[in-house]
Amino acid sequence: MDTTPHSRLGERADPGLFTPASVTWQAHGDPMMWVAGIRALYLQALHPRAVRAVIENSDFRDDAWGRLRRTADYVGTTTYGTTEAAERAGAHVRRIHDRLRATDPDTGRTYRVDDPELLLWVHCAEIDSYLHVLRRSGFPLTDAHADRYIAEHRVSARLVGLDPGEVPGDRAELAAYFASVQPSLAAGPDAREIEDFLRRPPVHPLLVPARALLWRHVADLSYAALPPYAHALYGRPAPPPATVTRRLRRTGALLRTLPARLRWQLPPQHILRATARLGPGTRPDPRRLTP
Repeated sequence: MDTTPHSRLGERADPGLFTPASVTWQAHGDPMMWVAGIRALYLQALHPRAVRAVIENSDFRDDAWGRLRRTADYVGTTTYGTTEAAERAGAHVRRIHDRLRATDPDTGRTYRVDDPELLLWVHCAEIDSYLHVLRRSGFPLTDAHADRYIAEHRVSARLVGLDPGEVPGDRAELAAYFASVQPSLAAGPDAREIEDFLRRPPVHPLLVPARALLWRHVADLSYAALPPYAHALYGRPAPPPATVTRRLRRTGALLRTLPARLRWQLPPQHILRATARLGPGTRPDPRRLTP
């Protein structure tokens, strides 16, 4: 007989903010999320004020891999953690942003890092990148699934301090947002610094060959998957779309041959903890996506 107090049972059974019934739950367990996350960083760097905030406030140069791990941990916590853990992670991000300021590269004026305009750009670049890479690499998301996914992430927008009602809720609204913001994008010196960092992140000298062999493939593929206007701004010719799609599908197919449980054993093991809390039937699996 289980003598666990009722409150503990409730905590263990808490499905979190998204729940196993969501598109997000199934999609975020896919290994191509790593490629999508790097694409998002390339895209986010094209907003001059957003990237200036990163340059002035981030330790990415000295702790490149730590920053990537923390970002992955945040996404994992908000997707698969309990409601309390997700809300706590969001509150932590809001507290950090609340005290940070940056200097406008054009006007010299100081602005808040949690300016809703900047938060919205970062949010939309992430959601667009996750969807774009997953779908193009063969993850089975229909248009209806894509719209549900975008709507679900009004929750993640709220966590960082945005008004969910001001955030795109489907593909049409997301496309309209990008059309409206494109005239203000540019690949200035800050964007170039991020681009160079993503292509050649600092590693121990003994790991330089591995970076050239493995990381360069991820960085190049993430860059290739950018939208045409981003390629135009960065000033390098966009590869043929069909070629990029083939590369994404090959990479996705290869990564998905790795046993899911083996992939989920890697720290911080959010999916394993979630399925231990909720039962093995909640493991992320695209076959569980409902129409």
